[in-house]
Amino acid sequence: MSDPSPSARNSSMRWVPLIVVVVLGVLLFAGVMLSRNPNREALPSPLIGKPAPAFQLPALHESGRLVSSNELRGAPYLLNVWGSWCPACRDEHPVLTRFAETKRLRVIGFNWKDEHADALRWLEQFGNPYWLVLADYEGKVAIDWGIYGAPETFLVDADGIIRWKYVGPLTDAVIEKDLLPKLAQIEQAR
Repeated sequence: MSDPSPSARNSSMRWVPLIVVVVLGVLLFAGVMLSRNPNREALPSPLIGKPAPAFQLPALHESGRLVSSNELRGAPYLLNVWGSWCPACRDEHPVLTRFAETKRLRVIGFNWKDEHADALRWLEQFGNPYWLVLADYEGKVAIDWGIYGAPETFLVDADGIIRWKYVGPLTDAVIEKDLLPKLAQIEQAR
């Protein structure tokens, strides 16, 4: 058998870029459709029911102060991952602010991969609903938490056990339907 002629090979090769574009288009479309899924919080987290990863991070508003995960134990808290560069965090911010104003539990900000001045400016512009803001400038602690985007939110009980995780911007409906029942379970267990 002889090899196909160069012109036959060239004619079949001209379809390769088109096939690659179509495959990439299908994958992009699937990704967009998954990101619109209202049940995004259903993404599994291996950390649910396990101790929150240990950390020591700088406090955004207190130069030189390092906060350890052990300092947060003793009362439940909501850890909210955000960044000044995150458009969805801006959408979530009023919802988070209203929830923080209830003072039902401490809301801890986890400023992720942000510039110090940008984070401070963002909070000054939109308000600071956080009891404390931790800064993970390099994103190393976020890896331990399994964080891969912002916003993400974790509910941690008084013993430092992660009880709930939500990926995406919090809404009033998510707080009512998902967060508050989990918080009630934690409160009843004490």
